[in-house]
Amino acid sequence: MQTLFINIKELLQVRPKGISKVSGSEMAILPKIDNAFLLIKDNEIAAFGPMENCPTIENATLIDASGKVILPTWVDSHTHIVYAGNRVQEFVDRINGLSYEEIFNRGGGILNSSKKLNATSEDDIYEQSKIRLENVMKLGTGAVEIKSGYGLTVEGELKMLRVIKRLKENYPIAIKATFLGAHAFPLEYKDNHSGYIDLIINEMLPKIAEENLADFIDAFLETGYFSVAETERIMEAGKKHGLQAKIHVNQFTAINGIAACVKYQALSVDHLEIVTDEDIEALKNSETMPVALPSCSYFISIPYTPARKMMEAGLPLALATDYNPGTTPSGNMNFVVATACIKMKMTPEEAINAATINGAYAMNLSETHGSITIGKKANIIMTKPITSFYQLPYEFGDNLIEKVMIEGKFVE
Repeated sequence: MQTLFINIKELLQVRPKGISKVSGSEMAILPKIDNAFLLIKDNEIAAFGPMENCPTIENATLIDASGKVILPTWVDSHTHIVYAGNRVQEFVDRINGLSYEEIFNRGGGILNSSKKLNATSEDDIYEQSKIRLENVMKLGTGAVEIKSGYGLTVEGELKMLRVIKRLKENYPIAIKATFLGAHAFPLEYKDNHSGYIDLIINEMLPKIAEENLADFIDAFLETGYFSVAETERIMEAGKKHGLQAKIHVNQFTAINGIAACVKYQALSVDHLEIVTDEDIEALKNSETMPVALPSCSYFISIPYTPARKMMEAGLPLALATDYNPGTTPSGNMNFVVATACIKMKMTPEEAINAATINGAYAMNLSETHGSITIGKKANIIMTKPITSFYQLPYEFGDNLIEKVMIEGKFVE
């Protein structure tokens, strides 16, 4: 089966093989072809180029993309979309002046989601989560990382990871699973941190490895949650089971967590609303991808990741949604890209690079996702007629997407 797009106004993020990420000043460059064609064969990109070189393909489905922009689908490398119920009351509590920490200390936050999840059946959680997954696919996301972390018990964490596995089996979108048992300390372990970490390492991890339920391991490395030393124990244990680290860090405070993550060769460090000069130095010349979550900053009114400072220091940056019931109840990557432009002063080129090729790096999907490259998955967004791709973040409240293709098939 072949599909040929012709007369594409702008074909974005066209890359040769072998480029896995862009950093520093390179992030301002978004390679594109004006008046282009794109050939899809089965579930892969087969060819592309200027219209003057467009081949004639017999029996191909022909799509005229005049006035439209085509770009690779978004890669959302940080989500928590498997959960039960919602935390809408906490939304109102924040409006009424309570902080994230105050809500957590009242039994809200992660512990609230944990209580709901453990009281909900696996089938029910799956049914709730698949609706969210289908919605983000329609919004242009073609690969997504999903974390556990609302179980905080052996069975609860396994239940979440099994739901993620079912989603992976039933949908064409690329899904990576992250084990986040170290999301918060359950009440019964409030004064026994080592006991809960022993539970993670000695009971949760072996069962997860036995069922092959996770690709990565994560921890909430933050003041009041998991310390640097505690997170290092978790990263070390994950490494023994073949799980590379992707760590929540520097959301509220900077406690030298980033240097520890780099030491353990974490694939990514995520949040980074607070970033020190020492943190930037630690990330330089590392293989760790910084990931910003601007819609979280927007929703709970905390600082935004200092993108300009980081890129000017030569660092790469990825963007993700942090889709979760408490601090970012949205998986809309279009809004993330727009917010990065508006609030973090990233150019559209930088934001799109961060949400595609660098997002793919942060999920270990560089070989298959994140750019228009021959041999990569046929995952594309085709916009409605627009003046240029700059219109995507400019008209932040509108849905400018006409069609989304994932692995060669249009999302209905």
